[in-house]
Amino acid sequence: MFSDRVDFDLQKNQLTQVLEQKREQGTEVIDLTLSNPTQAGIRYPEEELKEALNESCSFHYAPDPRGLRKAREAVAQYYADRSCSVDPEDILLTSSTSEAYAFLFKLLANPGESVLIPRPGYPLFDYLAAMESVRGVPYTLHFDERWVIDLQELQEQVTQDPRALLVVSPNNPTGSFVSKADWTEIAELCSPRSIPVICDEVFFDYPLNGTSRGFDPVAHSDFPSFFLNGLSKTAGLPQLKLSWILIRGPENFRESVRPRLELISDTFLSVQTSVQEALGRILELAPQVQRQILERIRMNLSTLRSIVANTSVDCLRLEGGWNAVLRIPRTLGDEEWVTALLEEVNVLAHPGYFYDFPGEGFLIISLLPPPDDFNRGVESMLDLISHRP
Repeated sequence: MFSDRVDFDLQKNQLTQVLEQKREQGTEVIDLTLSNPTQAGIRYPEEELKEALNESCSFHYAPDPRGLRKAREAVAQYYADRSCSVDPEDILLTSSTSEAYAFLFKLLANPGESVLIPRPGYPLFDYLAAMESVRGVPYTLHFDERWVIDLQELQEQVTQDPRALLVVSPNNPTGSFVSKADWTEIAELCSPRSIPVICDEVFFDYPLNGTSRGFDPVAHSDFPSFFLNGLSKTAGLPQLKLSWILIRGPENFRESVRPRLELISDTFLSVQTSVQEALGRILELAPQVQRQILERIRMNLSTLRSIVANTSVDCLRLEGGWNAVLRIPRTLGDEEWVTALLEEVNVLAHPGYFYDFPGEGFLIISLLPPPDDFNRGVESMLDLISHRP
């Protein structure tokens, strides 16, 4: 009856079952996987946002499949503030980054063809690829003081004619920005083979080491490439459902992409008008939210490093984003650890296999929870790990 696109294991895993039971019993669970800033005690400029959205509310509907010109100009200004000059004609709005991926997979790949995705990486990629009847083929990030791309493996994989290479910078969950050297190598591998690069930079505005993000791939993208971002992370407003695709590369490439992406978008017309009208003001207000989130995640990261110092738990180096990767003793499997944490000390964390980490011995936690909850959760987690034989 159903297509292969939704041929997934829909059974609830043990962690989900235990979590549901805890919540049904009214047990307080410290959620160290919290990734929604609107639930993390962040203060928003609510009156200014309401005013912007109210003023933008209109009963006149004149859709542009690329997104309203004024909204695309607001996105171009976002890049101008990063010292990157982009043409609004090279911007297309979507309702989410997931939809942006779906559009690009439709654009670039036929059913059964492959795209290269990073591992460890965000598990949603497998679902997105399957929904478009595309094969997601992993390439490896390995940890050597910092997370880096296995360029030798990637060099072999690009000879297999993938339709696109996905780069996430900073990567979720490893928190690693793509380096200038890696980006240059990627360009040299992909450009001669006409393999476009899709760079997801939704966490770009959240560097963890100082205020500088260092290398900005948008400014060094003279080969076929696409950049994805949106309000979910940039403004901490996932409910407003607006993201974008920026097309980069030679003019003849951009000219060939624009009408095709426009056709795909015109089929769905998914982006709501009022948020497009208000986008300029929303992006102007975004730094107020970004500063709070940055303060929160840096504070929690400092606390985490202090708590785990000189213990059997190691917080691996992070450069950006909202997650932390913990290397833990392999006396239990990752699923056994997270189940024990939830059952015994009411702390929720993610196992490494959720993100395709190699082997056992990894937990993933969010740096976004309120500091009091975060401190209690990390201390309880460490206490259990330290005393478990």
